[in-house]
Amino acid sequence: MITERQQIIVGGIPVEVVRKEIKNLHLAVYPPGGRVRIAVPSWVRNETVRLAVVSRLGWIRRQQARFDEQVRQSEREMVTGETHFFQGRPYRLVVMAAQNRRAEVRTRNDRRMELRVPRGLPAHGRRLALNRWYRQELRRRIPALIAKWEPIVGVSVAEWRIRRMRTRWGTCNPAARRVWLNLELAKKQPSAVEFVLVHEMVHMMERRHNARFQSLLDGFMPNWRQHREWLNQAPLAHETWRY
Repeated sequence: MITERQQIIVGGIPVEVVRKEIKNLHLAVYPPGGRVRIAVPSWVRNETVRLAVVSRLGWIRRQQARFDEQVRQSEREMVTGETHFFQGRPYRLVVMAAQNRRAEVRTRNDRRMELRVPRGLPAHGRRLALNRWYRQELRRRIPALIAKWEPIVGVSVAEWRIRRMRTRWGTCNPAARRVWLNLELAKKQPSAVEFVLVHEMVHMMERRHNARFQSLLDGFMPNWRQHREWLNQAPLAHETWRY
């Protein structure tokens, strides 16, 4: 349970401090604007919090700079002529009237994405239809990737799910051996999906992003840094970010 929220300024950067019943400090920088948030145990003093943030100022500024430089799509109106991504490729959207009440999506020639929907369906409904298709396509690819990587990493995935996430490409619950993947990954190139999945599977062996975690990733996927760079450089979807 959160007991207190406050804001402090460290090195000219506003930092949201959240005190709650936890054991360790957790510092994060969130897109799109680089908001900084640190969650701390309720008993930790402000001076300790400030020192913890000061020690990570270089990392914080690098994260904020990365978000500033990353390309972000304008809000999609779900009309013919827009560019939409699928598996890392840009497609020109063509909205068409469906022959029946069921919405359909088809890609043609690696250039054209046909969205067939009932006539008069508003933009929100067209967006839901496209997201359902993205979810189906991403869901279709995951079982084979899990089957490929379980014997390599040496862990088993008991459950996996797909959901929209605003600040993470993936997350996992090591105790439950459950992996969550961001729906946006359907738009990214296949290697990015594979990297995120392996990244979360390795977290079942090492929870933190420490030297051991990186060493494990190096052994399983030596070129993971390149995959991460491609993922971080790919255009982000427009979002109305709320915190």
